[in-house]
Amino acid sequence: MKTSVLRTMNFKRLFTSVVCLGLMLLTAEVFAKDVITLGNMATSVTDTFSSIGKLITGGSYLAGLGFSIAAIMKFKQHKDNPTQITIGTPIALVLIAAALLFLPSILDVTGYTMFGKQGGMTAGPSGMNYSGTSKGTQ
Repeated sequence: MKTSVLRTMNFKRLFTSVVCLGLMLLTAEVFAKDVITLGNMATSVTDTFSSIGKLITGGSYLAGLGFSIAAIMKFKQHKDNPTQITIGTPIALVLIAAALLFLPSILDVTGYTMFGKQGGMTAGPSGMNYSGTSKGTQ
């Protein structure tokens, strides 16, 4: 009985060692190919910021749609029981929904106003757009 347990433990150790050695070789190969420079790190940070901009834009659209649906439901609740739900609640939800739905357009106009024709970038549903220029050229 003891020998079978020892054999199983030795097999587990050997298997774990082989897997760890394989992972170390794979990661060493990956790190050997990529040279980490300051420029590569800056590019990585810039790509991350553009992804964050797209995330904020998408979240703005989704939250705007959610607030729109909530406003419709609150208008229905107000119609059914006006003493329980005041008219200010659905109106506030409609205003918040409109602000969230138009946020990307407002950012585009603000960027054009602040930075001019060759101005900053704004995120839209199709990705990053440059104000006043064609996509990809600045």
